[in-house]
Amino acid sequence: MAVTDVIARPVSATGLWSWITTVDHKRIGILYGVTAFIFFLVAGVEAGVIRAQLAVPDNGFVSPDVFNQMFTMHATAMIFMAIMPLGAAFFNFVIPLAIGARDVAFPRLNAYSYWVFLFGALLMHSSFLVGQVPDAGWFAYANLTEKPYSAGQGIDFWAMGLQVLGVASLAAAFNFVVTIINMRAPGMSLMRMPLFVWMTLVTSILLVLAFPVITVGLIELSFDRLFGTHFFNTAGGGDPIMWQHLFWIFGHPEVYILILPAMGIVSEILPTFSRKPLFGYPVVVFSGIVIGIMGWAVWSHHMFTVGLGPVANSVFTITTMLIAVPTGVKIFNWIGTMWGGSIDFKSAMLFSVGFIALFIVGGLSGVSHAVSPSDNQQQDTYYIVAHIHYVLFGGSIFALFAGIYYWFPKITGKLLDETLGKINFWLLFIGMNITFFPMHYVGLNGMPRRIYTYSTEYGWDALNMISSLGYIVLFVGVLVFLVNFFKTVYAGQEAGHDPWDAPGLEWSIASPPPVYNFARIPQVLGQDHYWIVKRRAEAEGNPITGPEPYVDPETIHMPSPSYWPFVTAVGTVLIAAGFFFEFPLDYIKYPLPFVGGLIAFVGVIGWSNEPPAPESHHGAEGHHEAHH
Repeated sequence: MAVTDVIARPVSATGLWSWITTVDHKRIGILYGVTAFIFFLVAGVEAGVIRAQLAVPDNGFVSPDVFNQMFTMHATAMIFMAIMPLGAAFFNFVIPLAIGARDVAFPRLNAYSYWVFLFGALLMHSSFLVGQVPDAGWFAYANLTEKPYSAGQGIDFWAMGLQVLGVASLAAAFNFVVTIINMRAPGMSLMRMPLFVWMTLVTSILLVLAFPVITVGLIELSFDRLFGTHFFNTAGGGDPIMWQHLFWIFGHPEVYILILPAMGIVSEILPTFSRKPLFGYPVVVFSGIVIGIMGWAVWSHHMFTVGLGPVANSVFTITTMLIAVPTGVKIFNWIGTMWGGSIDFKSAMLFSVGFIALFIVGGLSGVSHAVSPSDNQQQDTYYIVAHIHYVLFGGSIFALFAGIYYWFPKITGKLLDETLGKINFWLLFIGMNITFFPMHYVGLNGMPRRIYTYSTEYGWDALNMISSLGYIVLFVGVLVFLVNFFKTVYAGQEAGHDPWDAPGLEWSIASPPPVYNFARIPQVLGQDHYWIVKRRAEAEGNPITGPEPYVDPETIHMPSPSYWPFVTAVGTVLIAAGFFFEFPLDYIKYPLPFVGGLIAFVGVIGWSNEPPAPESHHGAEGHHEAHH
């Protein structure tokens, strides 16, 4: 490499302040990913407490109260603080690169979404510090959550923390909808977008539509608890079933918010390692859109046992069976992609194939819930727990691991160790099946969910012990990944710009990418653009061996760092946290939310009046405004 190349490399600002003020989508993606993975580990430890308690009958390892807190926080953290933000980490890092953009549409809003996510997650987990941990299950059914049944502040921590996390999700979702619609490189029509970009778009639209529903429910729950209203309290004319409707109208699209990014990741990886384009690309796109639309028509299959009546149960049985069709279409297309391909079983590919296998099992158990009479037996048993873990662990988590192995070289410039990667895969795959497959049987044998202990006469001992041993295998599998991660970061093999001979635009630039992403905004030639470019260059006897050359970053206008998103996020979380502090004042009971609101207001004003980054006059190559 020439000396001039090294000198011309853009140098990112370093130090903690540069991370607090960053608006670079790549750095925000890294922040999201590292934070979410830490919460994944925390949620995993909470799961370990659950499995330790259930390993043997009549166990007294933890008290019933602690057990309730563990399963509530495990599920809440896994869904809202691990799987969703790990997906958001890939949205942030990959989407602008995959569509040929220099940045996202709203860089400061993007930074704000990360800080609000971090503070919301810390707010909910701070409940451990004051011994007021949420304990009513991750879906917080009324009237368990009303004051008489949950007297402490645990549910307040849950409701306020989730509100703040919802703000983060909405901010990110609006950003990605606008980015994907407005900022694609010339030539990238909608039907040339990579599958991952499509699934991000559908997920973001679902987020924009679904989170306001849970927001309404959480506001009503908070009003019941703080101000004595009766939205879900039957004594005051409220209706506990209304909470279930509000929660599941949000909660079922939420399931697709968790799985669609995973489907997008797998749809990028399978073609790369099968050496052939995605089979039936338009059909896979269409099925993703159909899943997004139909996800709104199935929520009451979570409520077959609440007495909605035969008509409602029949309608939701039919819609739930129908939604299996677009998912099945995707699975056949993935298998069709591999069929006849020249398959290279790298770690990313193994996790993708593992995703398909485990997701099929989860899907089949899901279709069995669709039959409302059989759901009467399965409802609230460990059969449901088995189903959700095959879909969200065997599905979402496996695909996220696949994405980590696939894009890690692009993010860091280094390749994760393949041998450790394969050990990681097999430990997680085997451990996953040992842990969760027996739950199908123990559930059909009558073991209820959220049960604190059981006596030996029920015959659940052996299967529970097997599940708990499976957890140990999973634990070791995650440890292997952490060893691989740190080993690679400190002494990993250099990856080069395109280690997989991949088809996406992001592989045409250096690893890690320069601050400005693309020196010259690419002109997209078709689906799998980079494959087209590389094959043409080979045919002309001039094969591509390196990334797009670096240019002086001073010549390209990029948004300047800002601390206002951080300030606004502090104000946002104070609005929620202020409700934990009641003051004996005549005129105002909760003054702190007003302080938080004032800080957020000042933050937004400062953010709005920030001077733009100085335009450079060094003959910069096309800005976003110029190429659109």
